[in-house]
Amino acid sequence: MKHLKACWRLLRLVVHILQGLWTVAFRFPALSPEQQQVRVQAWSLKLLACVGVSLAIRGQPPAGGPVMLVSNHLSWLDIPVLHAARYCRFVSKSDVQGWPLIGALATAAGTLYIERHVRRDAMRMVRTMQQALEQGEVLAVFPEGTTGDGREMLPFHANLLQAAVQADAAVQPVGLRFTDQATGTTSFAPSYIGDETLVGSIWRTLCAPSIVAIVHFGMPEFAHGRDRRMWALHLHRTVDSLRRS
Repeated sequence: MKHLKACWRLLRLVVHILQGLWTVAFRFPALSPEQQQVRVQAWSLKLLACVGVSLAIRGQPPAGGPVMLVSNHLSWLDIPVLHAARYCRFVSKSDVQGWPLIGALATAAGTLYIERHVRRDAMRMVRTMQQALEQGEVLAVFPEGTTGDGREMLPFHANLLQAAVQADAAVQPVGLRFTDQATGTTSFAPSYIGDETLVGSIWRTLCAPSIVAIVHFGMPEFAHGRDRRMWALHLHRTVDSLRRS
């Protein structure tokens, strides 16, 4: 029964992705940016339902920008989870842009791409993010730089916080956690770490009992004279507290 349920979820997921690609290709050009954002949020929420994940929001998502969401990173599901909770523009590694199907969807959702191993590109991205914040946008970053195991958080990289410092924009910490819907215990089914393959992680999620994605929004805060490194240390502690509560 578990595998039958997983196959049904997989079928729904594939159909939903294809519908998303059709929408991006044929409907998005006629929509305003605000209408596109509404579609992205609704599409993300339905994607979660396709894979057996429900959404629980704690705290208050930002009503608007400029603000940078700073979150821990657990899974390939984190982006649709945050999109479902509140539309935002993600900063992602440039590799994603070339991924079949996913790259087209990510680009349509407004993703900003960075060459992580090129120092000059980090500076370019900071300028791009600063401009987006100054235009009142909501951005989202995963300062750990990669997915963690859900037990202990990795250190935060502070570079991208410079955009919020320079734009004098708020940063809102966000804690993510996945739990088993029946027991309330932490679920590691959606994890995607180490040598795991994306396909393996997706299949494990599809096979798992129903999951709740908990998105805990903290209070927005400003740098208030702190440099990006000191701010990153403080945000790390705050996000760690949010994801545990």
